[in-house]
Amino acid sequence: MAVLGLLSVTLEIPDIEAGVRFYSDAGLSATVEGNRAYMRCETQDRASIVLVGGAPRKRIHHIQLRAERLDEIATAIPSLGGLVTDAPAGFAPEGLWVRDPHGMMFHLCEHPADSDLAIPPTPFEINGPGRIVRKRRSAIMPKQSYLPVRPLRLGHVLVFTPDVLASVEFVTQAFGMGLADRAQDIIAFTCTRNDSDHHVIAFAKSGGIGFHHASFQVADPDEVGRGGRALLAKAGLGDWGFGRHTIGSNFFHYIQDPWGSWFEYYADIDHIDDYSAWTPTNYSMEDALASWGPEVPQDFVHNYELDGAPFPRESIGSLG
Repeated sequence: MAVLGLLSVTLEIPDIEAGVRFYSDAGLSATVEGNRAYMRCETQDRASIVLVGGAPRKRIHHIQLRAERLDEIATAIPSLGGLVTDAPAGFAPEGLWVRDPHGMMFHLCEHPADSDLAIPPTPFEINGPGRIVRKRRSAIMPKQSYLPVRPLRLGHVLVFTPDVLASVEFVTQAFGMGLADRAQDIIAFTCTRNDSDHHVIAFAKSGGIGFHHASFQVADPDEVGRGGRALLAKAGLGDWGFGRHTIGSNFFHYIQDPWGSWFEYYADIDHIDDYSAWTPTNYSMEDALASWGPEVPQDFVHNYELDGAPFPRESIGSLG
């Protein structure tokens, strides 16, 4: 094993205040230090999203991964078309800084595993035909009984790449990850090889690299729905959801951020405990995005980080 999990994603953005407001509205806690904001889940003592203000437009800076055997990874990188590089100015020199063949930057570092999440006191249960598991109580309380939805952890990120299969080959060969599933050469999902969510890093085809979304786990599908509607009301931009993915099986609700990328609440994702016992599937494009849900926004898979593609944009083709 090499990469063990996802820690954070760092974004360069024009307006730090807008970024803090959006991610705070999404349920993260903010620590602001100058032109940087560190956004964390309340269950954790480290940032899941790092925002660097003052950029001319939004762009991904790097993805931070928890890893081991950094020396072995560093040795393999050049032969796979990547580059081991120095830490960018203002960032910690510890660990291993890597650019993939397309220029996407990763920071691999040794970091303790997160503590196990607490089991909710009243787990999500469904009464089904011939299987009554909830008796003599209501599943839903009055609206005012619920606290605002707070994400529990960063589960995965989806980034743009000009060559999906080449990006998959790099993270599987260089980082020791595994291909979970894909839909042709348009979108692919990679996991770690032990005790992993269905996907940790996903790739979508575009004309260049970029950030599509960060996905945060919440307690259950009800929280996906409540959190999504509440954030949409505050953000006032686009959304997609409530729905359920085919690939990964997770319930989702996406809300557009101030720069045209997305924030996802999710619950109930597939789990790969041992990658050696998993067989990836190559899905048709009809299953690439969802099993069910509302119509996909026209710009859902549009890379606003490309030159000449400012946000907002009136319309684009699907998966273009």
